[in-house]
Amino acid sequence: MSDDPASLRTATADDAPAVIALWQAAGLTRPWNDPVSDFAKAVAHPMARVLLAERLGQALGTVMIGYDGHRGWFYYLAVAPAAQRQGIGRLLVRAGEDWLTAVGCPKAMLMVRCDNATVAAFYQSLGYEPQAVTTFGRRLDG
Repeated sequence: MSDDPASLRTATADDAPAVIALWQAAGLTRPWNDPVSDFAKAVAHPMARVLLAERLGQALGTVMIGYDGHRGWFYYLAVAPAAQRQGIGRLLVRAGEDWLTAVGCPKAMLMVRCDNATVAAFYQSLGYEPQAVTTFGRRLDG
């Protein structure tokens, strides 16, 4: 663990390569999702942010957050493998919550794959609780 604290800022289009590399290193990308497009849309949308944690100019973690006018959503929380267990994920979640609160969002939501007990435990340690809902989806892009 470094003695230098991580700093947070809003990612810009110029950060795309570093952010997407983090998402890939953390195993968050899937063949059916285009991380380049996801990042570009979030950076361009007024009700979304990609927050970037850095230390000495090196990208350590990211989170994408968005507010749809009803609920806030967290996506792509990623911390570089070498920087995990240093509080960066917690810092990103709290900063995302602060942004959602500032835009008037009453509730934050996120999805965790059913087989990812480690990540589920992380979110539970931050006060998130499993919700009694089933998520349905349908691809609209063919």
